[in-house]
Amino acid sequence: MVCSVSICAGEIFELKAELNSDKKEKKKEAVKKVIASMTVGKDVSALFPDVVNCMQTDNLELKKLVYLYLMNYAKSQPDMAIMAVNTFVKDCEDANPLIRALAVRTMGCIRVDKITEYLCEPLRKCLKDEDPYVRKTAAVCVAKLHDINAQLVEDQGFLDTLKDLISDSNPMVVANAVAALSEIAESHPNSNLLDLNPQSINKLLTALNECTEWGQIFILDCLANYTPRDDRESQSICERVTPRLSHANSAVVLSAVKVLMKFMEMLPKDLDYYSTLLKKLAPPLVTLLSAEPELQYVALRNINLIVQKRPEILKHEMKVFFVKYNDPIYVKLEKLDIMIRLASQANIAQVLAELKEYATEVDVDFVRKAVRAIGRCAIKVEQSAERCVSTLLDLIQTKVNYVVQEAIVVIKDIFRKYPNKYESVIATLCENLDSLDEPEARAAMIWIVGEYAERIDNADELLESFLEGFHDESTQVQLQLLTAIVKLFLKKPTETQELVQQVLSLATQDSDNPDLRDRGYIYWRLLSTDPLICHIGTTESPDVGAAGGSAPEAAPSIIPSQGDLLGDLLNLDMAPPTTSGPPPPSTGMQMGGMDLLGGGLDSLVGISHSVDPYAATPGQPVNPFWRRSDGILCLQVWLPAMKAKGLEISGTFARRAGVIQMELILTNKAMSVMTDFAIQFNRNSFGLAPAGPLQVLTPLGPNQTIEVSLPLSTVGPVMKMDPLNNLQVAVKNNIDVFYFSCQYPISMLFVEDGKMERQVFLATWKDIPNDNESQFQIKDCHLNSDAASSKLQGSNIFTIAKRTVEGQDMLYMSIKLSNGIWVLAELRVQAGNPNYTVSTGTGD
Repeated sequence: MVCSVSICAGEIFELKAELNSDKKEKKKEAVKKVIASMTVGKDVSALFPDVVNCMQTDNLELKKLVYLYLMNYAKSQPDMAIMAVNTFVKDCEDANPLIRALAVRTMGCIRVDKITEYLCEPLRKCLKDEDPYVRKTAAVCVAKLHDINAQLVEDQGFLDTLKDLISDSNPMVVANAVAALSEIAESHPNSNLLDLNPQSINKLLTALNECTEWGQIFILDCLANYTPRDDRESQSICERVTPRLSHANSAVVLSAVKVLMKFMEMLPKDLDYYSTLLKKLAPPLVTLLSAEPELQYVALRNINLIVQKRPEILKHEMKVFFVKYNDPIYVKLEKLDIMIRLASQANIAQVLAELKEYATEVDVDFVRKAVRAIGRCAIKVEQSAERCVSTLLDLIQTKVNYVVQEAIVVIKDIFRKYPNKYESVIATLCENLDSLDEPEARAAMIWIVGEYAERIDNADELLESFLEGFHDESTQVQLQLLTAIVKLFLKKPTETQELVQQVLSLATQDSDNPDLRDRGYIYWRLLSTDPLICHIGTTESPDVGAAGGSAPEAAPSIIPSQGDLLGDLLNLDMAPPTTSGPPPPSTGMQMGGMDLLGGGLDSLVGISHSVDPYAATPGQPVNPFWRRSDGILCLQVWLPAMKAKGLEISGTFARRAGVIQMELILTNKAMSVMTDFAIQFNRNSFGLAPAGPLQVLTPLGPNQTIEVSLPLSTVGPVMKMDPLNNLQVAVKNNIDVFYFSCQYPISMLFVEDGKMERQVFLATWKDIPNDNESQFQIKDCHLNSDAASSKLQGSNIFTIAKRTVEGQDMLYMSIKLSNGIWVLAELRVQAGNPNYTVSTGTGD
């Protein structure tokens, strides 16, 4: 941005007078003064009309100065700039080709939309001008005009004219036409402007020898986009481009190398010319490295790409890339990278000696790169690995902190490339463990300890020392420490139970980093499923677990059992848990549209409609505590561990000696001890509430289970629930408060004094309104009426009377709920028919 400086009115007046002078010399001096003021940032736009009047002159120097003024102020004075259009058009037809070229160049530089439409006709004439200087200037002007108004250029046909100029007899016109088309093509990549063919390629190659160095660069870059038809054409182009390799301009050399590198792809490798061309490419690239540092850097960046594709070009030129003491750091680092790419078995000794020398330099960044380069050499050239490790050990002995740390990082990579080969150096590395303060070096050392834990006697102590400041470590170190301790656990499970428990707890419960938590969860799941699987996740060496190797020891019980993810994944409930059990029966004793008997009478007479999802698998012991006298297993998982930070609650309900019992199994699937248990119910339909505290008298350790029986009363607060037998429960411990809901069987509410007097039953049955009666069927029941009556009485469903009508037994029964409501039922049993009919009713 040019700073505008005010100019006094007197000075403006004097310049205006001089600009309108009749003397040509005085007028020229005045324009020079105006240009000088404009150059230093003074605002001389007020002189625009006077300066434009000076365009009417035969003096070329004066005309150039006026054009310079116009280019600067035309954008801010577009209306005034139109005054100069007639002069531009006139100058485009001047006899002097320099003036014609100057006029069309200036019009192209004035970026004013109002002027561009006047530029088309003069530009068309100049593109076909007899003088090549005017044509080459007009070619560049087309690119400038395209940048201002692309549609106008296409409509006027200037692009076709520009393509025709590629066949021009003058090499400079050809070069400028190629440059203009290339620039336009960059802004319109899909347009096929440079539609090259063998004829046009031949013309470009002919012009290549005669145009300026920048013209040569444009043509060479254009050639690089051409695809030859066959290897003969490719060889022909290479032969004509090869002389450019000896050009003094480094840009021409690199452009020529680019063309040759592309066309070499088409040449057969066994061709003599191919090997000759490879030899010709090396000297010019080496010569570029004797230029200034900035040019060296550009050359090195290009050489880096070349050796990645064809290292054989410079395989004998390693010494050229040795670092000089006075090279800038950016040149040093680039040379270092190329040295590694050129390293081979033939020159590795020379390279390592050089890199070891670099590692003693004073520039810390360069020293680090040099040490890393030694490791890259070891990985690239396997035969040199032992020598590289020896060199790194020598560097570690220097005790220079940043050298030691970088060497450890490098040795870790060598261990990964060549497992079980250089473990003898581990003792030396462990000696320097206390001096490591950089995250990458600490992470590398932790990886080494975890990978070779079986060879390090105090591996657990070393890893535990890192674990003390776990939360102060970087994420990189935390992740590596987690993996290393899991590896250690797999190799020494009996000795590292507490250590793996501690790191998994730190990673999953105390960390806010999602990557760390996820990895902790994954390892926990793998260990829970099968410790052998976890070898996949610990990036063991390729030979670990090979045929004939011994499997790791079985994980001790400190790791949760199968099916647990820390009992938690801790709060990641991806989807509602699915149950494999049968859906609750839809039929039952109805009272006002509500199922009072839970699953109906069929659940009480021992009928099962489907397989019990909680039945024990063959060979698995079953806790008889959870079986009713009729053999039906009632245990249900009410609170999964994944929803309660590792606490799993299973249970059922029972009625014993007139008291409702909530039978609970509490399982700790977390890695921390749980204490301070308490329980509370929400208001519910029948006023169920704990009759006492939850009796968990001892701390619940990891992977431990405890059975608790909680007596319930029916004197709590009442609120109608949906469904009627729904119970909402809150359980608290030292970790958090957890909520779940469960459904209790209505039969738990049937009280022992529910046998109604016969006369009362008869009177009540007759008074039941028809609207309060309901009827349903019990299918597939193979008990006779006496057996059914006996079985139902065990659940406090009492038979009041029995009669037989037309071969059908009819049992009349009464039920009393804990809230004093009576339910009356009639059960019809037909001999030989497994289907029962039940009619129920209530007087309320």
